[in-house]
Amino acid sequence: MIPRLLPAAALAVAALATLGAMPASAPATAQASADGIPFDAYLELLKARARAEGVREDTITRMTAGLTPNPRVIALDNNQPGSATSRGYPPMSAYIATHVDAARIGGGRAVYVQHRDTLSQIEARYGVPAPIILAIFGHETSYGRVKGDFDLARSLATLAWEGRRRELFAGEFVALMKIADKGYDRSQLVGSYAGAFGNPQFLPSVYLRLATDGDGDGRADIFTNRADTFASIANYFRDAGWRPGQTWGVRAAVSAGFDASAYRTRLVSPVCPRVHERLSRWMTVAEWRAAGVEPLRPLAEDTMVAFFQPDGPGAPAWLLTGNYRAILEYNCSSYYALSVGLLADEIVN
Repeated sequence: MIPRLLPAAALAVAALATLGAMPASAPATAQASADGIPFDAYLELLKARARAEGVREDTITRMTAGLTPNPRVIALDNNQPGSATSRGYPPMSAYIATHVDAARIGGGRAVYVQHRDTLSQIEARYGVPAPIILAIFGHETSYGRVKGDFDLARSLATLAWEGRRRELFAGEFVALMKIADKGYDRSQLVGSYAGAFGNPQFLPSVYLRLATDGDGDGRADIFTNRADTFASIANYFRDAGWRPGQTWGVRAAVSAGFDASAYRTRLVSPVCPRVHERLSRWMTVAEWRAAGVEPLRPLAEDTMVAFFQPDGPGAPAWLLTGNYRAILEYNCSSYYALSVGLLADEIVN
């Protein structure tokens, strides 16, 4: 659960009181957010919350020194694809072609060979297949090559202040302060404009909850340590409900005359409804066979699966297990989840 923005109303009042009135000729760093709060004033509220949650004063000082809002972060956040106003769905085939490509496949195979023993140990410990771990690593940062260079403190403070998703980013800002309190330097705490960082691109709150020491050195270093990276991704999937020994999904053959619309789900997901509404209702493999959908790789007859044919009749179709939903927990996008599963399959083929 994301914590409340402030532990008490009195804390906000006290923080604002320390600022006094803003002068008429306030500097650029005191510009106002959409709801009129100057950045410098709002930053004091974030600092107060961090103090209340146990972050050391020297950490707060070094992590907030010279902070100003970053207009590029706001522009990027306001121009994300797939917003609520989007209409229709781009072809899945085009996305897969650019995300399950020779570079990612080859890169995943090379990392697998290099770290086979470590990956085998982590797979045995967490029950999450090594290829799935590597597919996430490949999708998120191209196997550690592209991790972002935004100052996380500045980005998260900016997004919290801007206000569109204030509660989310205020919580992530304080979580980042807690990570810094473990001894990480501000120069190391860089990542995407929206606050994700390290090899697996964890948000700060996810790091605090699920980052794992994979090599026993007492530190969960997801920046450069491959064992820690692999173990942290595996721990994320175990927490998301990954079922050991079960695939994420298989290609399916569809009989002539099969009407996918007859099997639409009647459920409305409370999270990412546009993603989940594209999946059919869940039925056993045996029931899908009877309906004219044949898995092209072995699946137990009593396995619960959903039918997915994203580009419509005549295009590739899949039967997806509950582990597909675990991938969606990492990034709630059918494009992302399907391409992760397909990349994982290619890495071991």
